[in-house]
Amino acid sequence: MDLKELLISADNRVKDFHEMQELGIHCNTGEFIPAGVHYPPITRYPDIEYDEMFKGYTMPSDEYLDVYVHFPFCSKQCIFCHYPSMYKNDDAEKDRYIDALEKNFDIYMRKLGIDKIKLRVALIGGGTPTDLTTKQLERFLKIFTDRCDMSKVRQFNYDVSPHTLIGDIGHERLKIMRDYGVDRLTIGIQSMDDKVLKIMNRPHNVKEALESVKNTMDMGFQTNIEFIYGHPGQTVESWYEELKQVVKIDVHEYQFYRLKVEAYGDQQGIIKKWEEMHPDGYPTPDDTIRMKQMVFDYLKEFGIEENLRRVFTRKKSYISLYAFNQCCQQLDQIGIGLTAFSSLRDRFVLNMQSFDDYYARIEKGMLPFNRGYVRNSDAQQRWAIILPLKNYFIRKNRYKQVAGIDIEQTKFYPLIQQLKNYDLLTEDDKIIRLTDKGIIFSDEIVGLFYDTKFIPKERKYFNEGIFNPYKLNG
Repeated sequence: MDLKELLISADNRVKDFHEMQELGIHCNTGEFIPAGVHYPPITRYPDIEYDEMFKGYTMPSDEYLDVYVHFPFCSKQCIFCHYPSMYKNDDAEKDRYIDALEKNFDIYMRKLGIDKIKLRVALIGGGTPTDLTTKQLERFLKIFTDRCDMSKVRQFNYDVSPHTLIGDIGHERLKIMRDYGVDRLTIGIQSMDDKVLKIMNRPHNVKEALESVKNTMDMGFQTNIEFIYGHPGQTVESWYEELKQVVKIDVHEYQFYRLKVEAYGDQQGIIKKWEEMHPDGYPTPDDTIRMKQMVFDYLKEFGIEENLRRVFTRKKSYISLYAFNQCCQQLDQIGIGLTAFSSLRDRFVLNMQSFDDYYARIEKGMLPFNRGYVRNSDAQQRWAIILPLKNYFIRKNRYKQVAGIDIEQTKFYPLIQQLKNYDLLTEDDKIIRLTDKGIIFSDEIVGLFYDTKFIPKERKYFNEGIFNPYKLNG
């Protein structure tokens, strides 16, 4: 499919985009505000008292948990990143952090009253969790596997940067991970254009990225490669050229993120300042919508279709089970490390964003969290809609298990019917899902189910259409 053909479909999506603005679904500035991976949004959690977090909590009946571990170390600061990290730090600091992770595990297990974590799925992320010496990487993985019952692990994921998987040391890192049971890697390539990679301040080029993919595939890992669109330096034309290169890379999964400008984590990314300095250096909102639709249409020509939201595969089995469990099944998971989060049935908690605060709390023998939210019935019902609808679809029987009520009996069901009337949702007796049109605006649609206090923009930024989120919240 050539660019001219792609743009016919893409231009139709731009018309839909302007319709979304008129209806009040999308803010009238065209600004992208991600939603649907957490509720409330990750930056909106209030302080929580230590004892409040676990009051009334009991382990799942099967006692299985997912585990996320965060490594806040990188060789460079990418301009799009919204998470605090240390850059070009020495090995002694990483050793200190691994010491703290070990204690973090032990404190958590004591709090839960368990001797070992019955592990279902794991994700090690960052930062760059492979930005370690081989000795440090092996030490951490031994700490991890000593504390987790690995006998029934369904998937063991690592988020990685290409530059850490090349050369002799890269090969050794891959071998260590494989030997400890890691079976799926997400490689943050981010762009197939060296000029864009330079603007991003990435520590690799396209050649090195492709080398890292080959090394990973040769080692037998399930491999997911990750890209960003809507970034400074990209145009519709250059994005088409990138997509032509992407489909030539034979991997299991392809993941596409839209650029986030406003803070999405505990640190405002440099991208915000870059935007202020170069207001005309970005693709327009219209062009970014075009880029998103181009992903769907172009990859489909090669038998690659969206599976989980943002993830495109040839086979349904190739997905992140961690993401599926968190967002679709909404199963319990614990977070270890700086800024990591735990999601436990009806509550959510975030760890410290400061290294000093994190270390100090660990040394006191306490879990290192400071923000969180125990959901009431209303918030639980919203959460049980927002996450699965955004990322996959709502299973009605699962919704009742999570929210404690049939979805048809909630106050949100009339909104679901309205969205169906505008060809944004579809429903049968078992599931509710986004349509092809709705998927393009999934973040904005699930944002309609937010409580007023969590709507990210003031009312003046939304047209007074039927779906103005302030109208919906009365």
